[in-house]
Amino acid sequence: MRRAVAGLDTPYPIGTLLPAVFQEDPVAMRWTGALDEVLAPAISTLDCLAAYTDPMLAPDDFVRWLAGWLGTVLDENWPLDRQRAAVAHSVPLYRLRGTAEGLRTLVELVTGGEVELAESGGVRWSAAPNTPLPGEEAARLAVRVTVPRGTPVDVAALEELIVAEKPAHVPHGLEVVER
Repeated sequence: MRRAVAGLDTPYPIGTLLPAVFQEDPVAMRWTGALDEVLAPAISTLDCLAAYTDPMLAPDDFVRWLAGWLGTVLDENWPLDRQRAAVAHSVPLYRLRGTAEGLRTLVELVTGGEVELAESGGVRWSAAPNTPLPGEEAARLAVRVTVPRGTPVDVAALEELIVAEKPAHVPHGLEVVER
């Protein structure tokens, strides 16, 4: 949560912008000084706005707001560094949404492990009409995540993530293995 910083000076004091006749008036200078004190946090925030919109630099509680702004779902149980990485990769991952590469990248970001995907993929077709189609009839997806021993993985949350990211018609299986 952001708070006022005691003794924060403004880089642009209003009193110095007044005509000389007002700068000589102590009441006008005290009044503009009070305005400077009120405006200093806002000016400081605006001067640092780029840091607020960068998930790697933003304050901890601001990362979740950025995620909501980008439409990225975060689990509050994830470590903060993984939440930051998920938000930072949101836009590139949207381009890959529904693909094996996109799912693999997202699960790697969230778990910090190695991800192997086995999918039926592709399209079934035949060069000869009225013949049986080659390959598997139903689409399928198997996700295997290998994490370092002792790394906690919320399997239920990972299942929800996979369901949200894979094509809806494709059934999947999940296996989490420690190495």
